[in-house]
Amino acid sequence: MDLRTFLRQSPDLSDMACADDFVSDWKRKRLNKGAHLTRQEHPDADEYVLLDGCLVSSICDQDGKEVSVGFYVGPCVVTPNIARTRDGMSLVSIVATTDALLARIDSDLLTHRMIASEPIRNWANGILREALGRKVDREWCLAALKGADRLAWFREAFPGYEDIFHHMLIASFLGITPVTMSRLRTGGRH
Repeated sequence: MDLRTFLRQSPDLSDMACADDFVSDWKRKRLNKGAHLTRQEHPDADEYVLLDGCLVSSICDQDGKEVSVGFYVGPCVVTPNIARTRDGMSLVSIVATTDALLARIDSDLLTHRMIASEPIRNWANGILREALGRKVDREWCLAALKGADRLAWFREAFPGYEDIFHHMLIASFLGITPVTMSRLRTGGRH
């Protein structure tokens, strides 16, 4: 999908007269499967729209244990910069699980566009609300549900993602072991 079509799907931007000008602020970026979009603890000052392909975001602890914290299937917006960075440094690593095509814009430039245009401001604020809602939903899932119910929640919240992403990544996202994930998928209950 091209960026203009993606942006115009939003009710906030569907009739926007300055759409062409806004689209021209974004730059295309291609990622090969396995390439990093961002790396944890590295500078990151951009906002991204995934136009095609799949990405996964993860956090790595001091012992090297990696935990999946987000999945993206294009077309979609990657979690906004303000929710995935601190002091300009990325809190997550984001890797392409397939070849991917993105559009990127500098966060400061988007902020200036938001100040100057109510439709852009409403669109961006809506994206941030959605991203924060997804984070809260996952936190609730991890705190309130057991293994089988976590998998059921995942299937409802992310339909079809089990066929797209490696099951080890999904297990990590759900806070269960890959063995438990395998058992749950084959009908066992934990």
